[in-house]
Amino acid sequence: MSHLKEYYGTECHFCVQMAPLVERLEKEEKLTVDKIEVWHNQANAAELQKIPEFRQCGGVPFFINTKTKKIICGATDYESFKKWANGK
Repeated sequence: MSHLKEYYGTECHFCVQMAPLVERLEKEEKLTVDKIEVWHNQANAAELQKIPEFRQCGGVPFFINTKTKKIICGATDYESFKKWANGK
């Protein structure tokens, strides 16, 4: 499992918007982002609710770097996303 996690909803507009950035990050930075669907999977939704940092967001996409505990709420630009993934 990766230390980078994305909690998303299948039909979520902002999640769909972030998908190409996730793919680009994985390809360019040789990183893996664990993608966890929460709108149609109750177990995953329950897991998400247990993450204290999620309370700052309240929605998806929710990205967490489990090494740094840094989060991203919603959509962002690629440079910010890359910094988050690399712990900067």
